[in-house]
Amino acid sequence: MNRTVDVLVVGAGPAGLAAAARLAAAGAGRVEVLEREPVAGGVPRHCACPGFGADARGRPLDGPGYARRAVREALRAGAVVRTGVSATGWAGPLALDVTSPSGLERIGARAVVLATGARERPRSARLLPGTRPAGVLTTGELQRTVARFGARRGCAGRKHPGRDDAGREYVGRRAVVVGGGPVARSAVRTLRSAGVEVAAVVAELPLPGAASGAVPVLTGAVVTELLGRGRLTGVAVRGRDGRTHVLRCDTVVLTGDWIPDHELARARGLPLAPGTRGPVTDGALRTAAPGVFAAGNLLHGGETALAAAAEGRTAADAVLDRLGGLPRATGAVPVVVAGPLGRVTPGLLGPEATPLLVRSERRLVRPVLTVSQDGARLRRERLRGTLVPWRSVRLGPDWTRGADPAGGPVTVEAEE
Repeated sequence: MNRTVDVLVVGAGPAGLAAAARLAAAGAGRVEVLEREPVAGGVPRHCACPGFGADARGRPLDGPGYARRAVREALRAGAVVRTGVSATGWAGPLALDVTSPSGLERIGARAVVLATGARERPRSARLLPGTRPAGVLTTGELQRTVARFGARRGCAGRKHPGRDDAGREYVGRRAVVVGGGPVARSAVRTLRSAGVEVAAVVAELPLPGAASGAVPVLTGAVVTELLGRGRLTGVAVRGRDGRTHVLRCDTVVLTGDWIPDHELARARGLPLAPGTRGPVTDGALRTAAPGVFAAGNLLHGGETALAAAAEGRTAADAVLDRLGGLPRATGAVPVVVAGPLGRVTPGLLGPEATPLLVRSERRLVRPVLTVSQDGARLRRERLRGTLVPWRSVRLGPDWTRGADPAGGPVTVEAEE
């Protein structure tokens, strides 16, 4: 079946839903959102903790509450949200092949917004040796499992929180969390809510606040092997002194280390940013392909739902400009990072002054940041706070004011 819509949004997480709500409310025509999961809302659906803003009465929102509100706002604005639907490939510059329970479709659009998000790197991609025992999870897998089975109550006859209908156990009784920062803290909270003892948090980089409460944090350490056959029995950990010891556990949670879900972007031939592997965009979140936009954690995994939603609205504004016939800005130059900085978005800088999001590969205390182009300094300033690998810092549009759209790359670098 072939049909056409005005705007096709791929991904019903915070970015995709925010973009759809703004587009539909602005009268962009038929706005359709495709979501491969059975329920819309994205990752926040599984994050039963505060930190997702507040409701209309000022009460803090948890992830599920935020997701429900985002879906509701998109639907009320007039967007169509379809779940259980996967975009499998491109059928043209602005057309996608789609698979759903009702069969195959080919959907054309006047504009496409990619908001497919990111996922944590699994065990296989981290090249952790072992025998592939059960009990190895990412944070997302952990949260989905606990959300489905609930918390351990310790009462006879109650189903274990991490068992499927066949009785196979996925979340055990003693866990090790690998990684640091807010995602590791979230994993610790989720494990404790399920009645699981957290033996330790293993963080290769010295990341203060990786866990909370009385959980030991092994900084400067790395997991070198997963032990056990059939079920995980422990992890081998090499400390900063080079010695290796074994932590006994039946569950390990691998946190952070984000990979963008960029399969559609790659299939379209979009250039990818070296630091994030998400598609390169300009400040309006336009990709290199006319009519194709990208937003949210597809561009930089690990940002908050609120930041992703803000990018969705930015992309929606650019889509509205395109639908309204405004010409696309020309003269974009690349933005790159140097020194200990790991990534920057957007990857292209147009004629308008644009804020930048930069992230460091290691902890930097009150670093001096410099933005330059062709040897000329645009701005240099010492930050008051600390750069950490799990959180981006926003540099306002004044940092890039004066950049030449016809010049060489704009470079952002940091020094302590």
